[in-house]
Amino acid sequence: MPTYTVTVANLSLSLQQKTQIAEAITTAHHTQTGAPRFFAQVLFFATNEGEHFVGGRVNSAPQVYVHGLVREGRNTEVKQALMSQMLEKVVKITGITAENVWIYLQDIPATQMIEFGRFLPAPGDETEWKKEMTPEKRSGLPD
Repeated sequence: MPTYTVTVANLSLSLQQKTQIAEAITTAHHTQTGAPRFFAQVLFFATNEGEHFVGGRVNSAPQVYVHGLVREGRNTEVKQALMSQMLEKVVKITGITAENVWIYLQDIPATQMIEFGRFLPAPGDETEWKKEMTPEKRSGLPD
């Protein structure tokens, strides 16, 4: 579980930058929520020139948007610490200003999510849930 989609506009990220951002998001999620690192997935997309509008006008500034789908059950303090940690790292990795990074978190009940073929556990119940995976699947996951 969480799925983070990173969309960039007017900015080209290298594979190294994407790797660093994926690691930063994974680390932030793990650090702030305690969820296992293997739960985090990060997807990257880029808009083409002329496909990003702000206020009805074509935007030409470099921007990064992070949209995270996360399990509900965490308080505002945890979610804001998570977003702040991600913001700091994305700014450092991309070299753009914080004003050009937008981050959104969207809570989803664990009962409305299936991963690895099963409904997700409530936050904190991941260890027992992971034990039900096949040994092959467990051995292929990062810690």
